Amino acid sequence: VAVWDTAFGGTMEPKAYLYAIPREYYEKYHVRRYGFHGTSHSFVSKETIKFANLDKDSAKVIVCHLGNGASISASIGGKCVDTSMGLTPLEGLIMGTRSGDLDPAIIEYLCNHENLTVSAMMNILNKKTGVLGMPGGMSRGFRDIKAAIDEGNEVATQTLEAYAYRVAKYIGSYVATMNGVDAITFTAGVGENAAWLRPMICQYLGYLGVKLDEAASEKAVGEEMIISTADSKVKLCVVPTNEELAIARETLALIQ
Repeated sequence: VAVWDTAFGGTMEPKAYLYAIPREYYEKYHVRRYGFHGTSHSFVSKETIKFANLDKDSAKVIVCHLGNGASISASIGGKCVDTSMGLTPLEGLIMGTRSGDLDPAIIEYLCNHENLTVSAMMNILNKKTGVLGMPGGMSRGFRDIKAAIDEGNEVATQTLEAYAYRVAKYIGSYVATMNGVDAITFTAGVGENAAWLRPMICQYLGYLGVKLDEAASEKAVGEEMIISTADSKVKLCVVPTNEELAIARETLALIQ
């Protein structure tokens, strides 16, 4: 049995998955947005609906899969409306070693100035940028960044602020896409465990009536919890992802 990581994005409409490129490239090479981390997004969005006691057919859920690779999805009733990764996992959020969104002309500009091939530049964008590259290579991950921030390192602070800002921008765009949101869920290695990151993201969401219970958030490390206050208009959740269980469920559904 093969369970495709891009399958969750299969319910996106053309307005969400088409790039503004000549139509022939879509027709000849199928260049479009597919999205990745689909198994995780599918599992966590559905688990959020159950855990937060939301309507299984109409619940609007935004899942923030934040790890070394990072992506965000918007779904209604567990069906994907939009997701941040594209033709490849390089699009979208700032990640551990990936750049996420950037002006595509940067590739030509740096190739010309650094005498690089396009392939070499793509290797840099995939393996040497993001949280690793932004602070000048001083970081091997989020723990290093947090330690440097605690020591007063300004570049590390700017890196993490940019990371949280990008996440908040995507959340805002998906609220607009779905014309509302019922729950926002954090998952994956950073999303599940880095409680100190959540307030940095949630500070941008006050316009939604989002209220983070910081005490609950501090306790929600690697376990399923609601981390919003009782009077928050949107439920904030931590739901550990379980891609293996999601694959097992899909397999069982196929053979039954």
